[in-house]
Amino acid sequence: MPPDWLSPEEWQAVALSLKVSGWAVLCSLPLGVLTAHALARWRFPGRQALNMLVHLPLILPPVVTGYLLLLAFGRQGAIGQWLEPLGVVFAFRWTGAALAAAVMAFPLMVRAIRLSIEAVDPRLEQAAATLGASRPWVFLTVTLPLILPGVLAGSVLAFAKAMGEFGATITFVSNIPGQTQTLPSAIYTRLQVPGAEAQAGRLVLVAIGVSMAALLLSEWLARAAARRVGA
Repeated sequence: MPPDWLSPEEWQAVALSLKVSGWAVLCSLPLGVLTAHALARWRFPGRQALNMLVHLPLILPPVVTGYLLLLAFGRQGAIGQWLEPLGVVFAFRWTGAALAAAVMAFPLMVRAIRLSIEAVDPRLEQAAATLGASRPWVFLTVTLPLILPGVLAGSVLAFAKAMGEFGATITFVSNIPGQTQTLPSAIYTRLQVPGAEAQAGRLVLVAIGVSMAALLLSEWLARAAARRVGA
């Protein structure tokens, strides 16, 4: 792809989307694995409430999710006002875009990992526990290698969802070129300008290419992990 195929501003939007999606997946993955394991294996009061909370972003309109994030993590929000003196700001920053993308992608990640954990025979974990292994060690040495394909699939699904996130992001961090304008926001902006359909079309092709590459990478990693686990 020639460098001049997109304008510098459009390349910024693509780079920012990749950055936001990568950080969204990286930061939410440990919590996603823990949540999936809790929903699949643990029995505790409020389990159904946690399950509903995890999947709530899939049901709510993305704009509502973005507004709730603004209320919670805005500069005057319930959490944001305590984080700002520490130098942690989310509203109208790329970090806020990563937070919004992570929240919207979290249900897909958790669901894929949870299904993988539920497919593991609990007797394998019980056998390791009877040999004296602690619960964390059982998870690290028995469960995690077996669910690795699901973890990879969930991570790539979350990455693809984060790349395409628009409603919650634009509500929470607006659409500031070079700062919070991600790939979907850039496409939306150009569709509002008469005669800019060609620019929007080029960005759409980039979005399709990145998504296809993510899916192909997911298949390759999942097959490689499955072969390793089988061996």
